[in-house]
Amino acid sequence: MSQLCPCQSQKLYSQCCEPIHHDVKKAAQPEQLMRARYCAHVLGLVDFVVETYHPSCEAASQRQEITDSLDSDWVNLIVHDCQKGAHQDEGYVTFSAYFMQDGQQHALTECSRFVREYDQWYYIDGTFPEPKDKRLTQSISSLKVGRNDPCICGSGKKFKKCCG
Repeated sequence: MSQLCPCQSQKLYSQCCEPIHHDVKKAAQPEQLMRARYCAHVLGLVDFVVETYHPSCEAASQRQEITDSLDSDWVNLIVHDCQKGAHQDEGYVTFSAYFMQDGQQHALTECSRFVREYDQWYYIDGTFPEPKDKRLTQSISSLKVGRNDPCICGSGKKFKKCCG
């Protein structure tokens, strides 16, 4: 039986990130690679994560740190924005990846930069934007947000249907 993809696309894994995990060149857009990288974190696919860093990042030399980052309890992904870069071979994806630690949910929000070389997208670097809502720096359990309030992640959904 097929399962939904961990990247939260609401597609089956076999029709979403799995084909990209087998052939990274199937990621036609930066968002597809970012989702496949998140999914690889969930599934523990260290080789895929290492291989999708841009060669200038020398990710192989940081393999242990990357392996350690995959060893988190990843629970949700929200893509906030996708933008084109300065040229057709550059793109940006802003997302929040949620994980559990010590019984509390935390979010890592990043604006990732991707570049395409030889028909393949690579993650090259990212920035951590200042949260629009300062409550985003707190754990989910300590937030003072009503269930019907708009979600603080900026998704436009109600808090209870999103991060709550």
